[in-house]
Amino acid sequence: MTPYNSLQRHDEAGVAIISFDHPPINLLDRQVVVDLLRLVKELEQDIATRVVLFRSANPDFFIAHYDLAGQVGEQAPVLPPAGEPSLLSALFSRFARLPQVTIGELQGRARGAGSEFLLALDMRFASRERALLGQPEVAVGLHPGAGGCVRLAQMLGRGRALEVCLSGADYDAETAERYGWINRALADAELRPFTEALARRIASFPAAGIAHAKAVVGQCTQLDSAALADESQRFVAEMASAETVKRVEWMLVQGGQTDDELERNLGALLARYPEQL
Repeated sequence: MTPYNSLQRHDEAGVAIISFDHPPINLLDRQVVVDLLRLVKELEQDIATRVVLFRSANPDFFIAHYDLAGQVGEQAPVLPPAGEPSLLSALFSRFARLPQVTIGELQGRARGAGSEFLLALDMRFASRERALLGQPEVAVGLHPGAGGCVRLAQMLGRGRALEVCLSGADYDAETAERYGWINRALADAELRPFTEALARRIASFPAAGIAHAKAVVGQCTQLDSAALADESQRFVAEMASAETVKRVEWMLVQGGQTDDELERNLGALLARYPEQL
């Protein structure tokens, strides 16, 4: 198997452990998207793997967020065909439809597309001491555009989904657990042993029962495909707006997308625009 460029994969006893490893902060850029496209294609054809556990090689960042710097100075992005989601939204939906059980292990930060990737998984568990979740897109004139609005509304309900999407704030693991964003908040030292034990336990059971349970629950919680497409269409359309470009450029000048104070405290610091930090 050809190695990935931004991921690590380890397989054992029906469990695939995938670690994001894309320094400095696991930005979701083109390289990560290419690796995720390859991974999801492999998993869709994989009959030996029953559980996929996602974690990060960086204890401070799961996936920081989408690479906004790649959009500054570029031509206006091409809208997806009418009624269809963007590439990223469609990619995350493919992970949501995988035949395997998917589990997210969150030790550090997952904001924007990082949070949206976790939302597409079957289960999420987070470190009580270290994990932070957020959808900060509103601070640069955007909204969660890869399934975030739709999946948060389904999981959290209208009021809490709007709070998350419109505040752009960071949420700790205990709050996320209370809101229904994650399954459980666990002590940091207990997180990895718990997720690995759960993954091995599920993988030890007959494949038919796993598949049927996931299929039935999937039917009961199926997302509105039109809403997903509309969400991503609106996001792509706004990416090249003058206000969004201006705010993204300001964020980058302050140290955004580097392993710096702004990225570690993104939810609080983005609200201070245009103050010079």
